[in-house]
Amino acid sequence: MKTLVEIKGMKFPEGLFYSKDHMWAKVEDDVVKVGVTDLAQKAAGEIVFVRLLPPGRKVRKNAPLGTLESGKWVGPLKSPVTGTIVEVNEKVKENPKLLNTDPYGEGWLVKIKPDDFEKDKIDLISDPETLKEFIEAEAAKLLKE
Repeated sequence: MKTLVEIKGMKFPEGLFYSKDHMWAKVEDDVVKVGVTDLAQKAAGEIVFVRLLPPGRKVRKNAPLGTLESGKWVGPLKSPVTGTIVEVNEKVKENPKLLNTDPYGEGWLVKIKPDDFEKDKIDLISDPETLKEFIEAEAAKLLKE
């Protein structure tokens, strides 16, 4: 996977859309695969538990599709799109550390059949310059290095 932006060792691959809630979305045929960004997993620390809504559930953009728990954080995983969950990554539920080790590959969370991806993508970031500015600002806040 080719990198669009790399900041402080964190990678943000090409071909994905990024939300301001640190989620990514990848269009695959008629579904959108969703996961957490490298920054999200780094800020959370070691992820110990993931709860995801089941297939068949409707989700709204910016509303929780599940929760993530680490040693220092518990919080919602907010959907970057509105639609219906069609698949859940069972591997991540069994081994939450996949979010730390491979957030863009084996660590994906759910696949959603979007209601209107063209409408939803307006608020998502895919431009390298915009993404770089956003990630630099967020990394400064979240990582407190």
